[in-house]
Amino acid sequence: MKQDSDLRNNLKSIRTRLGMSQQDLANIASVTRQTISGVESGLYAPSVAITLRLAKALGCQVEDLFWLERDLPEIEAVLAKPVPNGQQLRVSMARVGGQWIAYPLIGKDAFRQDMIPADGEGESCTGTNKIRVRLLDDNLDTLHNTVVIAGCAPVISLWARATERWHPQLRVQYNFANSMAALHSLCRGEAHIAGMHLYDPETGEYNTPFVRDVLAGREAVLITLGVWEEGLLLKSGNPMGIRTVSDLVAGGATIVNREIGSGSRMLLEQTLQKEQIPFDAIQGFDNILKTHQDVAQAVVRGVADAGISTASVATAFGLGFIPLHQSRYDLVILKEYLEEAPVQQLLSTLGHRMVHSQFEILGGYDISKIGEVVATV
Repeated sequence: MKQDSDLRNNLKSIRTRLGMSQQDLANIASVTRQTISGVESGLYAPSVAITLRLAKALGCQVEDLFWLERDLPEIEAVLAKPVPNGQQLRVSMARVGGQWIAYPLIGKDAFRQDMIPADGEGESCTGTNKIRVRLLDDNLDTLHNTVVIAGCAPVISLWARATERWHPQLRVQYNFANSMAALHSLCRGEAHIAGMHLYDPETGEYNTPFVRDVLAGREAVLITLGVWEEGLLLKSGNPMGIRTVSDLVAGGATIVNREIGSGSRMLLEQTLQKEQIPFDAIQGFDNILKTHQDVAQAVVRGVADAGISTASVATAFGLGFIPLHQSRYDLVILKEYLEEAPVQQLLSTLGHRMVHSQFEILGGYDISKIGEVVATV
């Protein structure tokens, strides 16, 4: 029978994953090798009997092997960031504030450690931030049960994975962004939660002044994730004998910096201003990296002598650490999202021992007030 133009299959990928040749599968399923070849190439639509035999031979369900492309839904979504016109995109999807948001899986956004599976694909269009996404499966429940967090704290991924173990139907999407970028992402409706660690020396407050300014009257709550130690990452053993930022200048040390809007950069600038050290007196001040991990790796590789990050990152990379400041890391949530079930499920795990254990074993975090509402705006 000629293949239906809408019928799709992944017979070859399942077969090869199991280490079977076409002839091996044909022998087990009692069909010819030509039948296997025709099905895999899309030239032949198998009968019900052959379909059942193939599924049994491969130890899977018929639905795992065959599907109708027209059965997969298409939905219109808003792109979370601009992309080149006409580019075919892999995207991750979530429902935020009553609309679908598509997060392009491009470059570093396509990875954490492993490559991130896509929820769908679509093509960007000139002159619009909208995209038509063809989903890769019909599990809309997963997309509806996705909570999006924008932030830069590595512990967010620990929290997310622990939560998904506790609530298997919940998915947590962690989009990396520095503190100000995360807050603007929340404001644009691209995330449910923004994580931030910014200190305002004029008021002596953490985060709240920045939230008031950016949200401009929208109601939100700030919930503490923890207090972490921030300071200088140094080579193991501190061979240059660095104790303060002044020593960076005196010793001719080279640093790597973070981008504008990050809490780490703000801490470095505030410390230099307090010590009356010009920014350009520090070698490498304009060498910008995007993440805490990138800063640590630069010091490990010898690209830089120092950088600003946290005590937990220093421990994870086996680096020396000089504390400069304790910073409160808060979760900013718009009040309109607070009663959504997926958000409630995520927040409920802040009191769970399994989450606390992950943070405690990491070190460098004070979680004595984790989950407390510290401000409303």
